Amino acid sequence: MTQKKERRTALVLGAGGMVGAAWETGVLRGLLDAGLDVTDADLVVGSSAGAVVGARLGAVGLPALYERELGDEDAEPAARLGVPVLLRYAVAVLRSRTPEEYGRRLGRLALGARTQDGASRRETVARRLGPVTDWPVRPLLVTAVDATTGELVTYDASSGVPLVDAVTASCAVPGLRPPVTVGGRRLIDGGIHSTANAHLAAGYEEVVVVAPDGRGNKVLPSPDRQGADLAAAGARVEVITPDADSRAALGRNPLGPAHRAAAARAGRAQAARHAEAVAAVRNG
Repeated sequence: MTQKKERRTALVLGAGGMVGAAWETGVLRGLLDAGLDVTDADLVVGSSAGAVVGARLGAVGLPALYERELGDEDAEPAARLGVPVLLRYAVAVLRSRTPEEYGRRLGRLALGARTQDGASRRETVARRLGPVTDWPVRPLLVTAVDATTGELVTYDASSGVPLVDAVTASCAVPGLRPPVTVGGRRLIDGGIHSTANAHLAAGYEEVVVVAPDGRGNKVLPSPDRQGADLAAAGARVEVITPDADSRAALGRNPLGPAHRAAAARAGRAQAARHAEAVAAVRNG
């Protein structure tokens, strides 16, 4: 008798700021409404906002987590990248040929920027994580970028790095948040390497990607492109990025709390339109 090959499932949660985290939570809640609990994946990959959501899933049930996004108890103070910093981002794209080169350019920006101190930033992230202090039992891979080399680095429960430090590093937006030192490395936002980092799900048979920022450019691959690469390698993949209604709900500033509730509701509504495709991924 031939033993059926064990399926390996992955959930990829992309970068997108505080508002993006709310939208991701709404999408996951909406899929649960349809009887699809994709949070039981064998691997969860979290970048920036996705790292926050992935970490919180380990200790807070999805319905409760969704309800919290409708309130303001987990909100950070509003923040925004200024025009000069955004111009530095644009120039970095134009002058870079690889994600690593882009990461080095933004790493220099981050290392030279005047931001809040690292200790207070860590406290802010710890408050957002709430009761979550330890790595979840379910495998969670948190991404960050080395500010010096531009390389993508990842942390999990076996890394020996406290969860709050890994998540703080993953959310260290260059020019706005201070780089985080982990193991002698200065780290910045994991979304700098790509908005989803879905390539980290390579080798998994069933992959669901939830990415609040669906963009790509000549340097950074979009979530759709990464999903297509996974599919070409034999995986079943569904990539969920904001539709027109969700983009309107997300607003123009992903780092401000004003649109959190609207984004969560929009994500929940949009999920219904992806439920059939996600079911096909998860059920073959």
